[in-house]
Amino acid sequence: MTDHTTLSPDEARAAVQGAIRKIVPDADFDSLGDDATFRSELELDSLDFLTFVELLSTAPGARIDESDYPDLVSMATSIAFLTRPH
Repeated sequence: MTDHTTLSPDEARAAVQGAIRKIVPDADFDSLGDDATFRSELELDSLDFLTFVELLSTAPGARIDESDYPDLVSMATSIAFLTRPH
């Protein structure tokens, strides 16, 4: 990831939820654990996941590289990725 502005955990969670809700409008984050994988729990296909990455990359104003994808598989890993300094 380049040109990354570190987000607070709450900002990161809001960015992830906003991106997911554009793909799965009825996503229930209250019942989805932070460690649950988005692709299996929300039934995202590869195109949905790429859309999620694209949407998420605009939230903090940063580009997410393909090598970063494993850091975006769940709420917990996504928040950790978006809140760590790069």
